[in-house]
Amino acid sequence: MKKIFFAIISLFVSTSGFSTGVIVLEGNYQGKNLYIQNPFAGSGVGFCVQEVRVNGNVTTDEIASSAFEIDFRNLQLKVGDKVEVKITHKDDCKPKVLNPEVLKPKSTFEVVSMSVDKDLTFKWTTKGETGKLAFTIEQFRWNKWVKVGEVEGNGTSTENNYSFKVAPHSGKNQFRVKQVDYTGQPKLSKTVDFQSTAAEVTFSPAKVSKEIGFFSGTTPVETMFEIYDQFGNIVKKGFASTVDASNLAKGAYYLNYDNKMGEFIKK
Repeated sequence: MKKIFFAIISLFVSTSGFSTGVIVLEGNYQGKNLYIQNPFAGSGVGFCVQEVRVNGNVTTDEIASSAFEIDFRNLQLKVGDKVEVKITHKDDCKPKVLNPEVLKPKSTFEVVSMSVDKDLTFKWTTKGETGKLAFTIEQFRWNKWVKVGEVEGNGTSTENNYSFKVAPHSGKNQFRVKQVDYTGQPKLSKTVDFQSTAAEVTFSPAKVSKEIGFFSGTTPVETMFEIYDQFGNIVKKGFASTVDASNLAKGAYYLNYDNKMGEFIKK
């Protein structure tokens, strides 16, 4: 997945017999300014920062002080616009960016519509995105929300249309999307329901030596599954019509499949 990289990089170059450093910050404008702590140069003469450029243009911010603000409002930027900040400083000192997180993408999407079509395509339309973040598609199964896919967000404030092919279980299904930004807090959409007409799935055998099979009646069918040992550790998961159980240790196991939860014994 393509990501927006946010980094502070020290780059040393030699010009006219003395060294300088460059701090580079990349991200998206989120409506807030950067604040820089600017110490004196190691020589004691003047301040550390020599120049600030935003998207290649020298800023008009007053940098000859112990602290200053990089004011993006002067640059006519729109929320979500890409930003590259280069802070050139003397080599015998280093300024500090006090709030670098303001350039990181933030989850601000609003859902305009959500649906699941008969061809099993989950569609959703958003507005108000201000940075590129992945959408995680989740399905409610086995009394919990399970990740079933991921789609890269466009990150623009205009309406954005997305789609993802889902694999419903039998009966009533629920789907949603979420994003997680630098705060670590998930932003969740509403849920959308879909009633599947597929027949219920069963599995056999209950006492396994080599393989577990999933069936609709007597017909093998593919289903999402999870297998847990008696200590609650997940040992296998996937989407298939059969599961190789030959390498499982003997004992009791818990099996999540279709929209059900069951148990089996490995002989």
